[in-house]
Amino acid sequence: MNFLHKHIYNPLAIVMAILVLIVALFGVLWILVPPPPKVIELATGFPNGLYHQFGQRLKRELAEQGVTLKLKTTGGTRDNLALLNDPNSGIDFAMIQGGVADLSQYPNLVSIAGVFYEPVWVWYREPAFKSDGGRLDLLSQLKGKRVSIGSEGSGTLALTGELLQASGISENEFYAQRLKPEEALKKLKNGELDAVFIVSAVEAPFLQQFYEIPGIRLMNFEQADAYTRHFSYLSKVIVPRGVVSIAYDLPRQDIQLLAATATLVGKDDVSPALVTLLLSDTYDILKSYSRLSKVGEFPSSAGLDFPLHVDAEIYLKDGPSFLHRHLPFWTAVWIGRFAKIVIPLLVILIPLFTYIPAAKNLMLRLKLARVYEELKAIERNAFNPDLKEKNHKDLADIERKVGNLKVSMLDAKELYDLKGHVGEVKGRINLAS
Repeated sequence: MNFLHKHIYNPLAIVMAILVLIVALFGVLWILVPPPPKVIELATGFPNGLYHQFGQRLKRELAEQGVTLKLKTTGGTRDNLALLNDPNSGIDFAMIQGGVADLSQYPNLVSIAGVFYEPVWVWYREPAFKSDGGRLDLLSQLKGKRVSIGSEGSGTLALTGELLQASGISENEFYAQRLKPEEALKKLKNGELDAVFIVSAVEAPFLQQFYEIPGIRLMNFEQADAYTRHFSYLSKVIVPRGVVSIAYDLPRQDIQLLAATATLVGKDDVSPALVTLLLSDTYDILKSYSRLSKVGEFPSSAGLDFPLHVDAEIYLKDGPSFLHRHLPFWTAVWIGRFAKIVIPLLVILIPLFTYIPAAKNLMLRLKLARVYEELKAIERNAFNPDLKEKNHKDLADIERKVGNLKVSMLDAKELYDLKGHVGEVKGRINLAS
């Protein structure tokens, strides 16, 4: 206690105490609110696909904020889901095609946002449908045909299976081939296929190659509205005439298609700051992915398989926080992390501070009460001649003790009242002597 009284007003001791407190706060901050990682990995898809192209653009945007994004090419959505769900894969995020995932198998995954439409393109050779006037309007017409339904591990394969099943076609009623887009394109050119299913955004460069094949047409989904009633994750989109190429007039008429939503998916323990950064950069990228969507329609919270991350929901509704709107990313991160520790501490400490005066007053009263108890004992024995010497000694101790009492300006009255009472008792003792 003496050591504390000796050093409590020492400036160096105060500075050291503040530094220790700051270090302790940052230690707690580092453990309880870890910073977002500076290196993350995204599972995309085929090297020439739009998922990978989107990932490359996101990589450039994140690099400007000091975050390194690694891209992993895969066979598609199913491969991406398996990697993201594997804790040892090193994958933090993945591009996922809507309508593919079984949520019960992936309870720890969340959606960051839907990023663009991925229409279901069904390309077909006119001569293969002579009996139907060279037109493919219903999927039920594919019975007995040679059809590429997507490669293993792709979202195309999963979605095609559901559409064909809903159309009343089992896989043994046609000649199914599981091919990658490049393989399907080659076989379609050579006449080895009658139809090809491709699920991809309209911006994908390889789509134009299908338009350039003589005698190849694109299916118009006449039953698009019916499919969207059965599959909530699908939307009906109109591909306007010439949207793929105005110069070559591709397509040559408006086409009605079904579309899933490409989604950026992560793990449920993703850093909220990283969610904000990803969405901020995604907004900038998607300005050039608007051929089939309205400006500002993406990133979106609609058409998602997985529940939306709570911070993503707030961002999509209200935009970035005040800190992220006005400060550099890492500055905002550190201020936000510090606030998450300091604010709860203030909530606890501020009410405690209101009790400090009362506690201090109680301690003073206890000290005064002990002195008054000693005075009462001396006063009772004031006229006892045998205790005369002891009374003077005890009173001298009390005077010394009272003289050493330190009180605030507001408590000065209580101290001087006590000194007055000590003087009165001293007078009685002297009178008795």
